[in-house]
Amino acid sequence: MAVRYISAGESHGSRLVCILEGLPAGLKVSSDYVNSQLKRRQGGYGRGGRMKIESDRVEFLSGIRFGETIGSPIALSVENRDWQNWSERMSAEGSKFGERVTNARPGHADLTGAAKYARSDVRDILERSSARETTMRVAAGALCKIFLGACGVDINSRILSVGGVTGEENIRERIDYAKAHGDTVGGFFEVTVSGVPAGLGSHIQWDKKLDAKFAAAFMSIQAVKAVELGDGFLNAIKLGSEVHDEIFVDDGKIFRKTNRAGGFEGGMTNGEDLIIRAAMKPIPTLMKPLRTVDIATRQPTTASKERSDTCAIWAAALVGEAMAALVTADAFVEKFGGDTLRDTLANLKNYRERLARDFGL
Repeated sequence: MAVRYISAGESHGSRLVCILEGLPAGLKVSSDYVNSQLKRRQGGYGRGGRMKIESDRVEFLSGIRFGETIGSPIALSVENRDWQNWSERMSAEGSKFGERVTNARPGHADLTGAAKYARSDVRDILERSSARETTMRVAAGALCKIFLGACGVDINSRILSVGGVTGEENIRERIDYAKAHGDTVGGFFEVTVSGVPAGLGSHIQWDKKLDAKFAAAFMSIQAVKAVELGDGFLNAIKLGSEVHDEIFVDDGKIFRKTNRAGGFEGGMTNGEDLIIRAAMKPIPTLMKPLRTVDIATRQPTTASKERSDTCAIWAAALVGEAMAALVTADAFVEKFGGDTLRDTLANLKNYRERLARDFGL
């Protein structure tokens, strides 16, 4: 990978951290912009009490000097303000403190994670599998958005439906109903990446296909259970003549009138907007818990309750933007290289000019 990202930290630990490597030197960045994206992650109708406690703000630890990337790995940190209430229960050293969590939640990583890592306390699993982890995805993705903006690329998202309904009033009613019944609700969201040239990715090997990288990135988002590119699922029930985007030419410029492929053909971008849609299942932490088994006694019980949201589809969409930014930035750096932003932009300019001159793209 050209742009690499790795994070660490637990939901109720002292802080979350990540390292982002691969962005060229000379990119002007701002913590204000990153913080604005972190604030977006905490918004949306149906969020829970945790959002009232945390007010995430990023700290640049390395890789940035005087508001500009310097080419070395960028280290980011976000403090967990709720740490003061969890310092004994989540202490890195010392004696064990607090009650164990043994009632595994259906639909969560709890049971399988505890079995895989031989943990008698499910908290050892749920703290990292929590969607709180996406805080650092959004922070790293924000820096990638700044880089992509300099390359002429824009990333946006929208909510398509929540709990099977559309329209703001209907969505609010659906969320309110779920909350009143101790339940949760999921939905569908869409991310669009505009301004990407044709030819990113490759058809040569399976692991070079950019559409596969996007699908993997979106499937990695907590609670996402299905991903489609363009009209993926709908295309499966149509005739080929109704699916494939015909190619036209006007005054030497090649274009398409439709984008059912979602901007991908043969594992590569084709010059159209990239359209990625994802289905998010309802959050597995219910205030009216489902039936489960106590992993300590192996007796029937009800699932544990953690502070949670009724609906987090808006946060998921924002995380989708971040993942799209990370994957797209990686593809740009891999394709156009450059140790400095100036070099990257020069290579990108030459490539765009060649596509336009030789192929009308």
